[in-house]
Amino acid sequence: MAPLGTELALSRLRLLIRGAVQGVGFRPFIFRLANDLGVKGWVTNSASGVVIEAEASNPVLQEFLQRLEAEKPAISFIQSLESTYLDPLGFDSFSIRESCGGEKTALVLPDIATCPECMREIFDPANRRYRYPFTNCTNCGPRFTIIESLPYDRARTTMKTFKMCEECSREYSNPADRRFHAQPNACPKCGPKLELWNPQGQALAREYDALCASAQAVREGRIVAVKGLGGFHLVVDARNEESVRELRKRKRREEKPFALMFPTFESVLKYCDATEVERRLLRAPESPIVLLRRSQLRDGLAESIAPGNPYLGVMLPYTPLHHLLMRELGFPIVATSGNLSEEPICIDEHEALRRLHGIADVFLVHNRPILRHVDDSVVREMGGRELVIRRARGFAPLPLHVDRELPCVVAVGAQQKNAIAASVHSNVFVSQHIGDLENATSHEAFQSVIGSFESLFELKPASLACDMHPAYLSTQYAQASALPQIPVQHHYAHILSCMAENDLEPPALGIAWDGSGFGPDGTVWGGEFLLITDGKFQRVAHLRPFRLPGGEKAVREPRRCALALLYEVFGERVFDSGFLAAGVFSEEELRILGTMLFQRINSPVTTSAGRLFDGFASLLNLRHMARFEGQAAMELEFAQNGSPIEDAYPFRVQETDEMFVLDWAPAVEEAVTAKDEPLSAASSRFHNMLVEMCVEVAKRVGEKKVVLSGGCFQNKYLTERLIGRLREMGLRPYWHQRVPPNDGGIALGQIMAATASLQLGRE
Repeated sequence: MAPLGTELALSRLRLLIRGAVQGVGFRPFIFRLANDLGVKGWVTNSASGVVIEAEASNPVLQEFLQRLEAEKPAISFIQSLESTYLDPLGFDSFSIRESCGGEKTALVLPDIATCPECMREIFDPANRRYRYPFTNCTNCGPRFTIIESLPYDRARTTMKTFKMCEECSREYSNPADRRFHAQPNACPKCGPKLELWNPQGQALAREYDALCASAQAVREGRIVAVKGLGGFHLVVDARNEESVRELRKRKRREEKPFALMFPTFESVLKYCDATEVERRLLRAPESPIVLLRRSQLRDGLAESIAPGNPYLGVMLPYTPLHHLLMRELGFPIVATSGNLSEEPICIDEHEALRRLHGIADVFLVHNRPILRHVDDSVVREMGGRELVIRRARGFAPLPLHVDRELPCVVAVGAQQKNAIAASVHSNVFVSQHIGDLENATSHEAFQSVIGSFESLFELKPASLACDMHPAYLSTQYAQASALPQIPVQHHYAHILSCMAENDLEPPALGIAWDGSGFGPDGTVWGGEFLLITDGKFQRVAHLRPFRLPGGEKAVREPRRCALALLYEVFGERVFDSGFLAAGVFSEEELRILGTMLFQRINSPVTTSAGRLFDGFASLLNLRHMARFEGQAAMELEFAQNGSPIEDAYPFRVQETDEMFVLDWAPAVEEAVTAKDEPLSAASSRFHNMLVEMCVEVAKRVGEKKVVLSGGCFQNKYLTERLIGRLREMGLRPYWHQRVPPNDGGIALGQIMAATASLQLGRE
């Protein structure tokens, strides 16, 4: 197979660019660049920004993107760049179209990383903003985290309590100045100030001295809570194993990887390999955490940062405060969310003293209020494009535009990785990542985000869209509302989310693979093939079902999934034979679990692809107990480790009642008998089997458009191999880009299902 992202076939790239890009020669620049590269399509100004549609081969489009950002007019500035790959239309030239008219959409821009001009100022001793950690201008700084209501004026932000000094006022009022109407504009005379607090809230140092003292605390191995743009980070020296272990212990985060912040782009490349796409993402205005492959596992960083993980989550400084701190330190730090595991990030310094008590040794705080929490976004390269895994800072709350007017609906999302969404005219606004709704703090944050959206966008929803699962707290919230509810099947929402982002109309075959979702038949779905038509879906195939002894407990114990697979294939023999490795279960545990399976007690039926991953991770003696969600599946993916094996485990396809059932039993039989097979080979064969299952169903269904969604498609090897195989078969695969494939994208799919239902009902 040709490497993904290098195909010579045409692709169409739609770009929406916001920022200082109108009236600065941006369209003529794009026209010249397109003609230089042989790109076809068009560019226009719209009410929302500059819109570009560009057609060329993938390598040419990648070069177009890179040169666009590197060579743009000097007086222009890109605040956000949304890129979406679509099916080509066959343009025969490149043109500048007339500007689109229409009413300007009131958009709330996300928080943007520090621009080069502000960077130069904070490191220039002759500049009045030298070492000032809250420097910003029209082109960068806080937006979404400080705005209270529209229109976006200083009086409607959390900066309203800071009265601008005479010099700042002159900048703010001067149309020729880059700080003209920069609402967070401030300087050391009139703006927010830094302080370093002890755990009792007493000030230890102020302003730049506070920053230097914080840096010294990090050097000494202490844990520092740093109030940033959208909340607190917990910071330690990434080279200090003892400090990282202590942070894990205090934060109650056993093995889940920590994110890192590096001082410079060049310093990242000493530790990690990075493709051109990944390099662009690292330096993008959104400044997300980018998952990069480590160049070597023993690289001088603490082993506890990402135990056994060949990837590091890496970001660069994105605020003046971070730039100043990292310049002072000169080495990488752990910069993880300021919270206990599974809780929302802290945004207020007094709240942080309470919630981070016993975790942080000192607190670097400031007096600019943060109105709403916004975590760092997480992205990775997938199929030669960006894939957003956690959509937050830099991306939220930018809307997805659709080509029709939508009724106003609020979608409340799923239980895990929750985000909400709202349709306004022809836009769908997707919120920042909220998290798992498993405790009171998370549920309060969820309700706060809904209230914030309703207020900010002046929503008057006709109904609430929610998941079908009755136990989801988001569903229960919708049911308690006075508004009508529209329940949407979980996997249907996954596929509609991906279709909306790819501007794709039905029919299409959707492959929705994840950990779990409530099925209309009362079972736990998760390995689904759905044929999507106008306003409905048909389940055309699924993975062979099996029972999960203990239900939710099996999610945290892959060994239970392995036992369930073995029981499904071998029956009661599994309890008195050597199928499982010694010591995985005690005799008492096996007796209890055996009773649960025999008598079908608390053992729900599932078709989950996620649990199939877990089961095989345990069968291959890789992971029997999970410390965080998806750990077993991640380790099974990493175990593949570039194995060249093309062979796949065997499987069967059973056809019953116009439904294909993909039977993994032959793979289980082979996995337990091939004891001496290298783990990398076994992992490759497992992944290859899953790919061939998808290809087989796609061939039998006969639909050309194949849509991939669900948490399993965060798996790089699985997704990229499947994309390649589908293309070999002459099919057209679609996958996520700027909306997460996991449950963070569910709310968008709920909007699409609910608005279609309302519109069909009216017709």
